[in-house]
Amino acid sequence: MKVATAWLPFADAASADLPLGRLLRLALFQVSVGMASVLLTGTLNRVMIVELSIPAGLVAVMIAIPLLVAPLRALIGHKSDTHRSVLGWRRVPFIWLGTLMQFGGLAIMPFALLLMSDPAKATLGIIASAIAFLLTGAGLHVTQTAGLALATDLAPPDKRPRAVALLYVMLLAGTILAALAIGSLLVDFSATRLVQVIQGAAVVTLVLNLVALWKQEPRGSSLRPSDPAGPSFAVLWRTFIAEARTARLLAAIGIGAAAFAMQDALLEPFGGEILGLSVGTTTMLTGAWAAGALAGFCLAGRSLSRGGDPLRLAGTGLVAGITAFLLVLFAAPFQSSLLLFTGAASIGLGLGLFSVGTLTETMARASGEGAGLALGAWGAVQASCAGMAIAIGGTLRDLISQAASAGGLSGALNNPAAGYASVYIIEIILLLAALVALGPLVARRRQGGGQTLAQPFGLREFPT
Repeated sequence: MKVATAWLPFADAASADLPLGRLLRLALFQVSVGMASVLLTGTLNRVMIVELSIPAGLVAVMIAIPLLVAPLRALIGHKSDTHRSVLGWRRVPFIWLGTLMQFGGLAIMPFALLLMSDPAKATLGIIASAIAFLLTGAGLHVTQTAGLALATDLAPPDKRPRAVALLYVMLLAGTILAALAIGSLLVDFSATRLVQVIQGAAVVTLVLNLVALWKQEPRGSSLRPSDPAGPSFAVLWRTFIAEARTARLLAAIGIGAAAFAMQDALLEPFGGEILGLSVGTTTMLTGAWAAGALAGFCLAGRSLSRGGDPLRLAGTGLVAGITAFLLVLFAAPFQSSLLLFTGAASIGLGLGLFSVGTLTETMARASGEGAGLALGAWGAVQASCAGMAIAIGGTLRDLISQAASAGGLSGALNNPAAGYASVYIIEIILLLAALVALGPLVARRRQGGGQTLAQPFGLREFPT
């Protein structure tokens, strides 16, 4: 415990009411969320495309299904705020429901994937896989939303931002550890090993979330029938969109999220198909991405705590993303796994800076009862655009790769990397477009006296 207090990031979030041991135990639900994220976007996409020979477009659609639930996070949080339970809990029923959904989705997922790879049973496999991905994704979002809300309830107001920031760091740490563990277990790939790993993850998810939830929320925390209702969504939404330049900010968030997410279903298959990396090695790419995101989070915290401009921070993340995709592009002709891993870490770094910057700016534009809606709008725009971008990216890769294999492209473009490279180039163009969208906001702020956040940096309800 002494070592943790000295070295663990945000360990000062502990307090007499919420000691560090209890806070770290609560953070275990974030580890399960990170593990599910590794499976959905770091391992299964490569396995489905390379080992199971499933079309990348179909894989991208499957991976995008969980993101369709993300826009409902604001509604989930609102329901957990206003839940009236006979047992006296507000957050526990939602966390438990999300845990069961995660467990169920992961339990049936490997069999659904094997069915989908069998041409004779492809239709049944597609339906079962869609249900499995939807259950896992919905459970992930319900668990995380209610869990972060529970941490907000338990932590004292002065410790709340850093307590939830610690939970976010644990999410990235869980992602890295899960990537290392799953990658090592799948070094010798087989269908049996795939079933064992995914169903083992389902059991670990159930255990982690039970331990995290045990005796955390006090009974009697649910609302009573006599408690007054808060403002309606319609009133809060009209207030939010009345803010100047909100539409431009949301547009920049959507374009940037799409630019970073379009490669989510392609980076690991790119390493396996073009560079010949093993399943275990390509899974490590997710760990490199998470390490870069963690570095971006720490750099963002350092910058914003010193009065940095969140919009400039977001712009820096976009520039880092452009550099990252250039590194990934050059990894193919040079056959360099070092460039690929550096590019993956840089993608995480850029996404971390961009996400924290835009989220902080969104939080600054909301106040009081409108803060939850602002964060919901941020998450809804980001998740919706990311989901569509993942599906579009996989489809474009399939179409261009088929044209290249048939000799339909000119000269040197007729190679297996053409489909992947096209998607990365489109992402670079989208990142430039996001910079264009952010530019006027930064310029107007400078003309208005360079107003920045006056309070130290801290994330209260950071969504994925």
